[in-house]
Amino acid sequence: MAKYPFSEIETKWQKFWDDNKTFRATEDPSFPVEKRKYVLDMFPYPSGAGLHVGHPEGYTATDIYCRYLRMKGFNVLHPMGYDSFGLPAENYAIKTGTHPKTTTEANIEHFTKQIKSLGFSYDWDREICTHSEDYYHWTQWIFLKLYEQGLAYESDKPINWCPSCLTGLANEEVKEGRCERCDAQVEQKNIRQWVLKITEYAEKLLEDLDTLDWPESVKSMQRNWIGKSVGADVVFTTETGDELKVYTTRPDTLFGATYMVISPEHPLVDKLTSAEQKKAVEDYCYQAKLKSDLERTDLAKDKTGVFSGTCAVNPVNDKKIPIWVADYVLISYGTGAIMAVPAHDTRDWEFAKQFELPIIEVLKGGDVDREAFTEDGPHVNSGFLDGLGKQEGIDAMIAWLSEKGVGEKAVNYKLRDWIFSRQRYWGEPMPLVHCEKCGVVPLPESELPLVLPPTTSFEPSGTGESPLAKLTDWLETTCPSCGGPAKRETNTMPQWAGSCWYYLRYLDAKNPREFVGRDKEDYWMPVDLYVGGAEHAVLHLLYSRFWHKVLFDIGAVKDREPFQRLINQGMITSFAYQRANKSLVPTDEVTEVEPGKYTANDTGEPVEQVIAKMSKSLKNVINPDDIIRDFGADSMRLYEMFMGPLQVSKPWQTNGLLGVNRFLNRVWDVAEREISDAEPSDELKKVLHKTIKKVSADTDALEFNTAISQMMIFINEVYKEEKCLRRLWEPFVLLIAPYAPHLGEEMWRMLGKTESLAYEAWPAWDEALCVDDEKEVVVQINGKLRSRLLVAAGTGKDELLSLAMKDEKIIPQLEGKTIVEEIVVPDKLVNIVVR
Repeated sequence: MAKYPFSEIETKWQKFWDDNKTFRATEDPSFPVEKRKYVLDMFPYPSGAGLHVGHPEGYTATDIYCRYLRMKGFNVLHPMGYDSFGLPAENYAIKTGTHPKTTTEANIEHFTKQIKSLGFSYDWDREICTHSEDYYHWTQWIFLKLYEQGLAYESDKPINWCPSCLTGLANEEVKEGRCERCDAQVEQKNIRQWVLKITEYAEKLLEDLDTLDWPESVKSMQRNWIGKSVGADVVFTTETGDELKVYTTRPDTLFGATYMVISPEHPLVDKLTSAEQKKAVEDYCYQAKLKSDLERTDLAKDKTGVFSGTCAVNPVNDKKIPIWVADYVLISYGTGAIMAVPAHDTRDWEFAKQFELPIIEVLKGGDVDREAFTEDGPHVNSGFLDGLGKQEGIDAMIAWLSEKGVGEKAVNYKLRDWIFSRQRYWGEPMPLVHCEKCGVVPLPESELPLVLPPTTSFEPSGTGESPLAKLTDWLETTCPSCGGPAKRETNTMPQWAGSCWYYLRYLDAKNPREFVGRDKEDYWMPVDLYVGGAEHAVLHLLYSRFWHKVLFDIGAVKDREPFQRLINQGMITSFAYQRANKSLVPTDEVTEVEPGKYTANDTGEPVEQVIAKMSKSLKNVINPDDIIRDFGADSMRLYEMFMGPLQVSKPWQTNGLLGVNRFLNRVWDVAEREISDAEPSDELKKVLHKTIKKVSADTDALEFNTAISQMMIFINEVYKEEKCLRRLWEPFVLLIAPYAPHLGEEMWRMLGKTESLAYEAWPAWDEALCVDDEKEVVVQINGKLRSRLLVAAGTGKDELLSLAMKDEKIIPQLEGKTIVEEIVVPDKLVNIVVR
């Protein structure tokens, strides 16, 4: 069997598609709205490592689907670009002095070469890069629209601060509370930041989830992130005369509130701290600054806190309750203050036990001396609420609070406003200036883009500001409003900014006058199918939806939602090796001593083969370049789709790749045979039409693995023929072409065709040829399988029952039994119920 020359074929067809712009999309008005499809991949960050085998999984799925849609007569937009601002390039610049733009553009060139080597049918004329000036011109324009709508404001917010490097750190640069660069203890430091008021859109973001064809798990994650709850704001008066407002979903438990907790960052901490407690509180607040929010809210950690020295008055019973400062309360959630009901909240119960605070039962049903009772029960020890159920109690308490003027019904969201500043160089400059006379002034649109100034110094400023603060020639400017001296904003935008709207720029990537032409947006939007990893289930999708809704509200786009359908592809994992203590061993430090048994080279101890995420440290990363070199792009594409359902995570196994490669060699073998115009047998016609039907349905449903299985069944049958039968082969070549496009194009030419098959009509099947002449019917006794019958398709109920009764395996099962019921489903089953 000849091995098909994939290197030669794949290079040839990639050049052909490129030279002929085969997949260039235009806004052709002859396509009706229902025949237009916008299929989008989550675009990659161009890292120095290049593509890994996880990237092509989603890209291959969308490519197969797009090629199929074109052959079904759809006008398809399928673009690609790069999310090219980002932290790694800036960190590399700090280490080496290489400008981030130089590094980024070299990486983009490498990524593009890799992507093209897999034969994806992107419209490269629409390529965008978020770091290019003609792109971030419009990112800045959208920011100005947010600012004009009152959705961007300045606020002092905490950042991760390294006192050694004198810089702010991204969360991913903090490892176990220490700076990744120098290992210094990281602190929380308040600095001036720009914040986007995403909370203004909380309700819209929540409501419109119901209109989307997204995985329920993703919608659930977004709902939980937004975190809508209904409860009450309650006002407690302190001994200092100040008011402490808390939000609670259970105002009915107010009689059980025995202490309060405020966050170490709460603005009233200093005022509420007594002279006797001043040092203890200051020391505690300093220690809290050294912890991340994750560490502070870890339910498993020991509870810590310090008494402020001041009490508040519980408004329902006028009892004094102590105010504590504790780091498990965050200033970023709610009001930064809580009322604690330890009898009915596990965290509050543990804190109360630790510090010997009172625990008062107000819901009957548990032993609150032993543990918190967190279920519902009738109210007790609650004055006018005694005997009431949960909702009755909530309603009665809110009415009482409102009447007394010490509280009211409230809706709360866990969602916080979006900190939009980064103290970095490599990001979009914010189009704002600071004028002593006029305050913050936005740049006029005519001055966009505000371009990043050239520099050779990427080191932090040392003040918490970005490196832009050191570039005085760029920093010092004039106010667009009064003409007086002013300074530019030195914070840059986060990497999220460019990815919030890139799907719109693809529609009109070269437009110098507007972010997207309305005619282009009308033609393509919304995105029909968006495919990417589940790791973007919350933030990217939430931020994109927020920006899009703002654009909708100002009339810049026509739809409320950008992405109509979402699919998350599963992760491609790899094998790793695990010691008894659960630590992992790199693959090159393990020996297979016998089939399926492995030992660690350093200790000789047995290790277990497990499935793990690919990582450089475990030496189990699969490089797609190596796979393409050794097996070809079509083999890699087909294998990644054959591994299992698209949405499921699965481990890379080279044996499976070898099997797919053998299949393609068998396909090539048939293609090289003498072509015959002879009439195929009826059986082969049936196999073909069943294959067309199955591959069509499965491709349409993105169930690529089962479509490939059916194509393998077809090849097993036609492989037995001495010649290549044109009437079978032409439709099959069209079926396999979206999956193995290089091979498909080459085989199409071998059939004497002169045009690309990219826009050939998808084959149709004859339903009559998809019906089996014979059917296997199962025979059950009391629902248990006892025999099988092979009968003519469409055999009637009476005849089926008669055949079942005469079956040699069934006769003994009926002896001495009374038949209670006979259930017959033609072409499927006979079930005889006996007693």
